Amino acid sequence: MGGAIRRADLSQAVPIAARPTYVRYRIIALIFLITSINYADRATFSIAGNAASGELGLSPVQTGFILSAFAWAYVLAQIPGGALLDRFGTKKIYAGAIAIWSIFTAIQGTVGLIMGLPVVASLFVLRFLVGAAEAPSFPGNARLVAAWFPGAERGTASAIFNSAQYFSLVAFAPLMGWLVHDFGWRSVFWVMGALGLVATAMFLRFIHSPARHPAINAAELAHIEAGGGLIHMEEAGGAAGRSPTFTWVNVRQLLANRMMLGIYLGQYCINVLTYFFVTWFPIYLVKERGLNIMEAGFAAAAPALCGFAGGLVGGFASDLILRRTGSLDLARKGPLVVGMLLATLIIACVWADAEWLVVTLMAIAFFGKGIASLGWAVMADVAPKQLAGLSGGVFNMFGNMAGIVTPIVVGYIVAATGSFDLALVFVGAHCLLTIFAFTVIVGPIRRLELA
Repeated sequence: MGGAIRRADLSQAVPIAARPTYVRYRIIALIFLITSINYADRATFSIAGNAASGELGLSPVQTGFILSAFAWAYVLAQIPGGALLDRFGTKKIYAGAIAIWSIFTAIQGTVGLIMGLPVVASLFVLRFLVGAAEAPSFPGNARLVAAWFPGAERGTASAIFNSAQYFSLVAFAPLMGWLVHDFGWRSVFWVMGALGLVATAMFLRFIHSPARHPAINAAELAHIEAGGGLIHMEEAGGAAGRSPTFTWVNVRQLLANRMMLGIYLGQYCINVLTYFFVTWFPIYLVKERGLNIMEAGFAAAAPALCGFAGGLVGGFASDLILRRTGSLDLARKGPLVVGMLLATLIIACVWADAEWLVVTLMAIAFFGKGIASLGWAVMADVAPKQLAGLSGGVFNMFGNMAGIVTPIVVGYIVAATGSFDLALVFVGAHCLLTIFAFTVIVGPIRRLELA
């Protein structure tokens, strides 16, 4: 009996601090929530656009340019946004970005109410400003993942925040469709702007660097650092006196590397599918398939839900392959190839007559796209340690050029042909080009060491 008591005492004497906390899971959950709002704000005009176009008298080409306005600014601001993150740290820059893009989202609901202001120009400028404000968001996500997660968990962590792009439409497309139906298209912008301001307060309250977070213990901190987590990144990046990372020498080193260029091209191609979904897909369901706006909102949620599931499957599978094989190439490229092959099924919608079949094919395509969405995990693996923000900014700049090209090209295709058939072929072809970029151009995945 005495020995049993002693053993029990010993087991209880193990200090609680020796058991790692799991603060990093709370961090990724909050990043997921904020990224969901981020993507919902991008999609506001695609949900409200049909009603707004009717009221404001917008043509398909004008609608295409308005839908692309976000991406023009988003692309142009990526490198400055990444450099600001490196210079001043994630917390200040990211929190300010959330607040600013939310305010400009809300203001879009006032377009057409003030006499004398040109409608098309006003919408273009406001969506342009939303894009500029959102630029630091994904590089900021990548910095947080690189700081908070060891290498063997980054695939899953990156997949979680990246899958928010699908979850946002699962959660918000029906909400926005209902708002348009019952309260008018302007209400979408006002509600989403208010949610963004709430998200700003949450970010400021709960996001800290690993080394400074009040809830983390030494065991979790050691676990993250031992696995390659850059736990002191924010201390280095947050010093205002640090030398700027945006120099043309640094940019040239990134652009001159074949591996990085292949990754940039692959991300561009993946985002062609993303931007079709968040810009034209609800309009496609209304104009081409005859759904009303509420039906389109719920129909858009089904492929989004499958994309969300695919994102989690891809991240989990990637990390599992890495643990089992130790091969970073196989872990990142294997799910990507499988996912992009599934995503090419979007082309089959050209020959589908029934609405349920179109939604099913889109759901399979976006499940595949979710599996393949490992670009940010790859960036966490390859970005030079001292240029994490700038590298992420360049990566996101190339990727989101698709947001400029896709809405405009689709707009012209629809205007010229009166159909979305060629637009679906255009999107599907980029899925095959993604496979080529990662399997042929990228080569071995490894962290880039600067000269």
